[in-house]
Amino acid sequence: MNRMTPFSSPLLLGFDGVERMLERMGKASDGYPPFNIERIRAPGEREGAARDGTGGEPAIRITLAVAGFQTEDLEITTEDNQLTIRGSQSDREERDFLHRGIAARQFQKSFLFADGMRILGAQLKNGLLMIDLVKPEPERVVKKIEITVED
Repeated sequence: MNRMTPFSSPLLLGFDGVERMLERMGKASDGYPPFNIERIRAPGEREGAARDGTGGEPAIRITLAVAGFQTEDLEITTEDNQLTIRGSQSDREERDFLHRGIAARQFQKSFLFADGMRILGAQLKNGLLMIDLVKPEPERVVKKIEITVED
């Protein structure tokens, strides 16, 4: 018996890679660290302009709560339209804990992004890691396809 998927429609051509990425992302849905995703004013967007990209490039900020992590404990990489944030803390000194409630926990969080998106940068401030991305408006291209006749 074949499994029906949203991408199995004969009208959707070449989306099998997207389906594989969605399956991979579904398996890696750990809740740590907590994060927000928000629309922000893009660089160059004028004050009072619409936030839908009409006043500048649409911008997105991913904010992760990484209290206790330092810059050298964090690594941000991109590969094949996937943003991956890794964090690993190591005890820098021997301490004698009477109670240890704050764990030095490792994490890996991944996000998929669309073609054409660029990462503007990342900032660590007050225990929050903020990563800004922009997606330039694609140029609309209309192309006429010639039909050849073979008789």
